[in-house]
Amino acid sequence: MIGKLTGTLLEKNPPEVLLDCHGVGYEVQVPMSTFYNLPPVGDRVALLTQFIVREDAQLLYGFATAPERQAFRELIKISGVGPRTALSILSGMGVSDLAQAVSLQEAGRLVKVPGIGKKTAERLLLELKGKLGADIGAHAHATSDAQADILQALLALGYNDKEAAAALKALPQDVGVSDGIKLALKALAK
Repeated sequence: MIGKLTGTLLEKNPPEVLLDCHGVGYEVQVPMSTFYNLPPVGDRVALLTQFIVREDAQLLYGFATAPERQAFRELIKISGVGPRTALSILSGMGVSDLAQAVSLQEAGRLVKVPGIGKKTAERLLLELKGKLGADIGAHAHATSDAQADILQALLALGYNDKEAAAALKALPQDVGVSDGIKLALKALAK
């Protein structure tokens, strides 16, 4: 319903901000990654938002970037993960870090976030697999087109994300696609 707010920043009290939009003050909860990038009080700011209506409250959550909001939306779809937990996850790690943890199935990175236990972390990894797209940073570790192509080739050959990413890390940064695939396959064959 409310997708974006643009106005004057009146107050900053983590994790909440007060945004004046033409005389109406909106209380918006934001992850710390967004909070730290806000301008000083009195400046104009634009936030992408997610409006959540509950039985006892109507809440606005704000994000500086579209990938942050998309990750939040995917997180709150998961059973047992509410908006507050999703906000905590996005405050504890960036979207690209979250996507990389999911693609590499690294529960240990999620457990470091306050309020996330081992079982919740494992459920997050399972539920988010394949849902945080490349535009959000699922393969953020693929720093060049050649590395992205090598990664896709390894995945097409049946290797899982974790194996492919590990083989990709071992390659030189400036390797070509065909040489990279050969070197990665040699490393995976060991």
